Amino acid sequence: MIVTQNKVPWVKPDSYSMWAPDCIERNGKYYFYFPSAAKDTVKYGRGFTVGVAVADQPEGPYIPQPEPIIGIKGIDPNVFIDKDGQAYLYWSAGSIYGAKLKANMLELDSEVKILGQLPTRGLKEGPYMFERNNMYYLTYPHVENKIERLEYAIGDNPLGPFKFTGVIMDESPTGCWTNHQSIIEFKNQWYLFYHHNDYSPNFDKARSVRADSLFFNADGTIKKVVPTLRGIGVSDATKEIQIDRYSAISDNGASIEFIDTLDRFKGWKTILNEPGAWVQYNTVDFGMKALKSVYINAMSAAGGTVQLRVGSVTGPLIAEVRIPKSSQWKMVKALVAKSPKGVNNLFLVSKDGKQVEADWIRFE
Repeated sequence: MIVTQNKVPWVKPDSYSMWAPDCIERNGKYYFYFPSAAKDTVKYGRGFTVGVAVADQPEGPYIPQPEPIIGIKGIDPNVFIDKDGQAYLYWSAGSIYGAKLKANMLELDSEVKILGQLPTRGLKEGPYMFERNNMYYLTYPHVENKIERLEYAIGDNPLGPFKFTGVIMDESPTGCWTNHQSIIEFKNQWYLFYHHNDYSPNFDKARSVRADSLFFNADGTIKKVVPTLRGIGVSDATKEIQIDRYSAISDNGASIEFIDTLDRFKGWKTILNEPGAWVQYNTVDFGMKALKSVYINAMSAAGGTVQLRVGSVTGPLIAEVRIPKSSQWKMVKALVAKSPKGVNNLFLVSKDGKQVEADWIRFE
């Protein structure tokens, strides 16, 4: 816990606030921006404003400033430092607002601007700014219909004018009402971080983090991101591969469910129950040495057979694994028929259509 609402001098102690904060480093100090409601409404007005807490290291301790930033009414602060060293702060309150910050990172240094030419109908919140190739991208969640989708606008200045350009990610197909975002470049690859209610499908106020790779078109526009459960990164074949966090899944005979609906943090399982049903898991590093065995934590009430392939559903066969008849989870071992080399996409395929439930896969 780095900032507590009843220990910040200006915050109303029972305000149930501090949602959607942001943090940035400058000159060896860390500035943590958070929204909250002030207890002195005569001095600071009603509704939300934004405060700052400062630390010498990212984990704290953070020391809240005695007063909020004067001139801000709103929530969801986002701080951005441009290439010339000028810092900016963005926030939302019906519309999206922005202003320069002073070098001390604690005060506004310009008039507040409404960042316009955005859709006027529906809630807009959660701004996040980034720059690429001298283009400034203002990204934000927007309720175009019933739930939030991620959109963006482009300008040639950190304070605009911005013009609505497109959609980064469509509304959640499972109905998660909210989706907030941030976008960074790391080792020449851009990534979209966002959230979902994976662990709490019946209560989307409890959220978990997701991440997917993000790509640009030649003209600088953003290619729409289709969310995956696979996310990002390279998986080591000799460590547990959570096959239920798929990159793609067959239209029929394959599904994902919780291992234990009473304890969702035990994770998910993959269920295959039709011949040829499959799940795809991308970017597995098999190394350059031959792997000899594969383990699958699985169960099958009728006993079934699955195949492991690389490249495609009909690609080279790595191993064929017979899952014994059981209503309990068992770690099943099989020999690797042909060991792939390097990074490959992995497929788990049902051979006979008998229902098999798989938790994870690991090679050695």
